[in-house]
Amino acid sequence: MADFSPEQLLELFQRAQNQFTDRVDAVAPDQWEDPALPEWTVGDLVAHLVTESLWVPPLLAGEPYAEGRFPDLTSDLLGSDPFTSWESAADDALSAFAEDDAMLRTVHLESGTMPASFYIRQLTTDLTIHAWDLASATGGDTELDGELVTAALLVAEDIPETGVPEKIDPPLDVSDSAPPQTRLLARFGRKA
Repeated sequence: MADFSPEQLLELFQRAQNQFTDRVDAVAPDQWEDPALPEWTVGDLVAHLVTESLWVPPLLAGEPYAEGRFPDLTSDLLGSDPFTSWESAADDALSAFAEDDAMLRTVHLESGTMPASFYIRQLTTDLTIHAWDLASATGGDTELDGELVTAALLVAEDIPETGVPEKIDPPLDVSDSAPPQTRLLARFGRKA
């Protein structure tokens, strides 16, 4: 996997957040209950990334993952203003990763420990894929930032060929000569 400096990782993460924010901002009031992914509404998708962002500060502070720390219900996570809920959680996550030694830390996830520098790559990839999901579900802009696609493809190299049960669908067949965004989406079981 390519080496990125802490500054580059932070910049990519912020760009991925901004890309997702643009898609959240474009959600019409009557689209929050529309389907986005199997068993997830548009609101559920945004709530998933709110939860992911809420976890960043405690994990970077050395706290272990603990089930039940944050609400499970989409309505509790998004409240009456989903955009503000997303933006607040995203800002706190960015601030935590921007701390001087954040990329040198280890985080304790539900799945085990990993370097914070890899954790931020995973979150950047998650934000990138879900920006496409959200745009697809709401009729928004599905064209992804090319540098984010390239960075996410590097993370995708570590995903098993069978996918990850209940998290990542098995990859779809696509030509190696397909555009990078098409290859990335296929790697995560999505058809462009």
